[in-house]
Amino acid sequence: MEHEESKNPNFTRSAEGQDRRRSSVAHIRTATEDDALNLSVLAKQTFIDTFAADNSEENMRQHCDATYSEALQRNEINDPNRLTLLATHEGHLIGFVQLRWANTPDCVPAKSAGELQRLYVDRDWHGKGIAQDLMAAALDVFAKRGNDVVWLGVWEHNPRAIAFYRKIGFREVGSHVFPLGTDPQRDLIFMRELGTD
Repeated sequence: MEHEESKNPNFTRSAEGQDRRRSSVAHIRTATEDDALNLSVLAKQTFIDTFAADNSEENMRQHCDATYSEALQRNEINDPNRLTLLATHEGHLIGFVQLRWANTPDCVPAKSAGELQRLYVDRDWHGKGIAQDLMAAALDVFAKRGNDVVWLGVWEHNPRAIAFYRKIGFREVGSHVFPLGTDPQRDLIFMRELGTD
């Protein structure tokens, strides 16, 4: 459920044949501890913008408090099994992607899988290619680490994100429970092999 993407019709093709687009307005860099507060603020606001209309205020509050605090973002930035990449414009944080290397669901066949845990873009920057820049950077990291598959979970009631992932080569392979506060929701599991179109 932790994915909110933007779409833009202007694609270029990379040397590997995967869909890429360059927004030409975003700078992509690795997060540091100094980014924890801004990351926390953007993560909470983007999650609320995307999902508040379909969920209770209490469940949203519980999830945001448990998931996006400044302290937790700092811990995740320092976690050797995670990597957070930021998209900035003129020094302002406008999006981020968080990669994780941990347990892989049984429905994802892989020798070495990486998880795309979160991909968030500020609502004001939707449609400007920021999500595509972040995705391209994430796929490059996974490939350089030797991962053969990337997987992610996306809420079954998030058609925009589902369409985005399908368009760039992800396919549905299963599902799992995503607890939003006290509400056990269903996330679809998508995967994409690396090195394929």
